[in-house]
Amino acid sequence: MPDPARPGTGAAVESQPVDSENEESVGGEGRGILVVVSGPSGAGKTSVVQALAERVTFHFSVSWTTREQRPGERDGVDYVFVDRSEFEEAIRQEGFLEWAEYSGHLYGTPRPQVLTHLDRGEHVLLDIENDGAGQVKRSYPEAMLIFILPPSMEELEQRLRGRGDTTDGDITKRLAVADRQIADARDNYDFLVTNSEVGAAADEIVSILAAAASR
Repeated sequence: MPDPARPGTGAAVESQPVDSENEESVGGEGRGILVVVSGPSGAGKTSVVQALAERVTFHFSVSWTTREQRPGERDGVDYVFVDRSEFEEAIRQEGFLEWAEYSGHLYGTPRPQVLTHLDRGEHVLLDIENDGAGQVKRSYPEAMLIFILPPSMEELEQRLRGRGDTTDGDITKRLAVADRQIADARDNYDFLVTNSEVGAAADEIVSILAAAASR
């Protein structure tokens, strides 16, 4: 879901890198793992999630939204498009793990669909920001919250400037937001993973998931 999320609960742990040649299996019987991945703009979260999906089979939840369907979007694939009354009824029925309103439109992660996949033993990945992650943790305490850190704030600034499409003012704002997100993550996320190199960061998460699945 492309929207900001909400803070989680629990103490974060700095994960240790693993040797990608000795990658651990993320198997195990029983219920799947609900993984929530967050990170500040410029930390490389999207790249890490893509690399992780090449290593572990995930179900990616399809969000509900009340906004209009855009050309090329597929209902049930890109989003589930519903009207406001249907969305608000789902809120009353506690049908979302997390939801929020942006620019007059509602977005949410549907609880029944996610729980169905978890009950089948399938892992589910949510790519959302801090606020939504907190909602998920309160709705489903077994969720694993993982925050992607930049190697340093200086490196983060360099990455933002390297995009070439961000003004100095926007960079200053994004760095301030990143400071707040990182401080929140240190208090409220289960694991912090530093993205110095995308493949190594993805391997760290594989190791975390393998340990969780073996318990």
